[in-house]
Amino acid sequence: MLSEGMYVADRYEIVSKIGAGGMSDVYKAKDHILGRYVAIKVLKQEFSEDRNFVVKFRTEAQSAAGLEHPNIVNIYDVGSEEGFHYIVMEYVEGITLKTYIEKKGRLSFKESVSIAIQVARGIEAAHNKDIIHRDIKPQNIIISTEGKVKVTDFGIAKAISSNTVSSDVMGSVHYTSPEHARNGQVDGRSDIYSLGIVMYEMVTGRVPFDGETTVAVAIQHLQEEMVSPAAYATNLPISMEKIILKCCQKNPDRRYQTIAELLNDLRKALNYPNEDFVVIAPGPESGPTKIITPEELKEISEMSVNDTNDEYDDDYDDEFDDDEYDEEEEELNPKVKKAVTIMFVALAAIIIVLIIYIFGAFLGLFKFGPRDNSEATTQTNHTTQSESLNSTEEFEMIDLYGMTVDEATLELEKLGLYMTIEYTEDDEMAAKHIVDQTPKIGDKVKKGDTVVVKVVREKADTTEYINVPDVTGSSEEDAVKTLEDKGLKADVDYEYSDTVEKGKVISQVPTGGSMEKGSRVRLVVSRGAESVKVPNVLGLSSEKAQERMEQLGLKVKFVDAKKHDENYGEGEICKQSVAEGKSVDRGTTITLTINIAKKVVVYVPKDRTVTIPAGATNIEWKLLDGENIITEGTAEDGTTSLTMSSSEQFETNEGELSWVVSYIPEGATEPTTKSYKVSFVAK
Repeated sequence: MLSEGMYVADRYEIVSKIGAGGMSDVYKAKDHILGRYVAIKVLKQEFSEDRNFVVKFRTEAQSAAGLEHPNIVNIYDVGSEEGFHYIVMEYVEGITLKTYIEKKGRLSFKESVSIAIQVARGIEAAHNKDIIHRDIKPQNIIISTEGKVKVTDFGIAKAISSNTVSSDVMGSVHYTSPEHARNGQVDGRSDIYSLGIVMYEMVTGRVPFDGETTVAVAIQHLQEEMVSPAAYATNLPISMEKIILKCCQKNPDRRYQTIAELLNDLRKALNYPNEDFVVIAPGPESGPTKIITPEELKEISEMSVNDTNDEYDDDYDDEFDDDEYDEEEEELNPKVKKAVTIMFVALAAIIIVLIIYIFGAFLGLFKFGPRDNSEATTQTNHTTQSESLNSTEEFEMIDLYGMTVDEATLELEKLGLYMTIEYTEDDEMAAKHIVDQTPKIGDKVKKGDTVVVKVVREKADTTEYINVPDVTGSSEEDAVKTLEDKGLKADVDYEYSDTVEKGKVISQVPTGGSMEKGSRVRLVVSRGAESVKVPNVLGLSSEKAQERMEQLGLKVKFVDAKKHDENYGEGEICKQSVAEGKSVDRGTTITLTINIAKKVVVYVPKDRTVTIPAGATNIEWKLLDGENIITEGTAEDGTTSLTMSSSEQFETNEGELSWVVSYIPEGATEPTTKSYKVSFVAK
C-alpha cells in the first residue's frame, strides 16, 4: 500500500487514497513534472503476482491510452515499480453517476438525456478505435464538479475478463448484456445494451432486473421481459421510453447497431420528446419468453472459472469456486446446482405464502394496521422517540405497510413527519390501505421530512386523480401556475443553493405519480447562493488558507507568484483575488497567489560533457533546481555526447542543481536515465 508523501516513478507524489475496488486501490497524486493532479490505479498484490494478467493488463491499458476525448477519463501512463503495477489517469473531481442517482432518487428527462449523450460520445470515440468497454455502469461514469460527464476504465474490463475478480459483483451484473451473460462474445452493441440499462436507472431510480444472486440476475437478462420504464416514471416522454427499450433488446440485431444511431435519436428526443419516432425492428423477441436451457446455465457457470475465455466479465466470479469445477464433467457445477435448487425452492415457498395470504385476505382473516398490544407498544415507543428528537437528529423510518391513511397520519405526526399520498391499483391489498412508501423501512429520516405513501384506491372510486407534473427547474411562478392549472396546490419552502438559480424550483414532493385533485405538492425553491464575507488569508500557508476559505463554502485556486514578494515568506499567501470583507456568493472561487523563493542569478563554472551510447534514440536533457525545470532540450538520434556550457546563466533558488539526461539505448524499449549533480556560482 502506498502512503501520503511517497513518490512513484520519482515523479508522482501520493497525496491521499481516494478509492478501492476488488482489483486495485486508487490514489490522488501530484505530477511534479507537469504540475497537475492525477489519479493512480495500483493493482493489488494478488494480481501483480500473475504475470499473464499483468501483461494483458498493461497491453489493454496502453491501448486505451490512445483514447483522447472530453467524455473519457484519459490514461496518461502505465508502469511498474518495486513489484507493483500502476496506471496513471486523469484526475476528475466529482461523484459517480451511481451516487448521483442515489442522492436524487431519479433524474429528469432532460438531465438523463444530457448525461446519456455525453456517455455515448465517449463510447463512440472508443468504438471508432475498435475498443469495447464491456463494463458500462453508473459506477464507471463520473460527473465532475463542473458538470462534465466522463467514462472511466476503458480497456480494463477486457484485461480482467480472464481472471477471477470479486470487485463489485452485484454492481456489474445488473448492466450486463444477454450475450455477455450467455457466452461472453460481445461487440459494440453490448455497450449499447448496458447504456440502455443505465438510462433506465436514471429515469426510474431502479434497475430493471434484480435478485439475491448474480446468477438470478443474469438469467433475468437472458429470458425475462423488461418492465417498461414508463411504468415507474409516469411522465417519461414516449421518445425516451422507446430509446431505452430499443437499446435493451435481448437480440443484438434489434438494438441500435451503432452508437451514432443512438446519438441521433437522443438528440432528436431533446427537440421532439413526445414524438413516437423510434423504430424497433420486429423479431423473434415478440413471441413467448425464452427459457434458458440447462446447457446455457452450465455455460454461464463455466465463465467464472474458464481462465482462457478473454471475453468473460469478471463480475460473476463470486458466485462460483474454481476448485469446485472440473472441465471434463458433463453435469453442472454442484455448487451452482445447489444454488439454483435453493433458489427454486425459495421461489416455491414464496408462491405458497402469497396464495395463503391472498386467500386469507379474501376471507377477512388478516387485518392491517396496528391492532394488538405489541403494535400499541410500538406506537408508544415511536412517541417516546419523537419526544427525544430535535430537528437535525436522524432516525429510522417506520413500517407503514398495511395501515390506513388515518393510522399512518397519526404515526407520522408523532415523529414530526409529513405525508403525501399517491393512489394506485392493487388486487391484493384492501382499498384505502398503504402498499408502498418512500423513504423505505429503515432509511434515515429527520423531523420535517415528507413521506410519500401509495394508497390503494377503491374500485368504485369516482374521485378525480391528477398526474403530478415535473416542475423542477421552473420558476416559482410558473411551477405554482402549472400545478394550479392541473388542479393541484403548492406548498413552497425556500433553501439556499449554489447550483440552482434564484427563484427556480430545486425539488418537489412527490416527483410523479397521481394525486387526488386539490392535493398539495411540496416545492423547494432556490434563494440563490448564500453570501459570505471573504476572510484575510495573507501570510498563511496554502493548507491553512484553503481550510479557512472552504469553511465558509468558498472554492480556492492556487497560482505561483511571478516574483518573490519581500513582505511574505516562501510558500505563504502573498495575494488574494478578492479583498478581505467583501461579500461574495458561496461557491465562488478565490484565486490565492503563493509566494515563491527569492531568486538569484547563477552560472556553471565549467562545461559538463556526457557520453551517449552509439545508436541511442529519444535523447532528452533537463537542468533541474530541485524538482523545478530551469531549462531543457533534446538531441538528434545517434548523438554520442552532450555538453552543458559554462557560459550559460540561470535564475534559481540557490538549491541543488542537477543535470538529467535520458535516452533509449539501441535495441531497448525502456529509457535509461542518468542524473549528475552540478556545481554553480552566484553571479
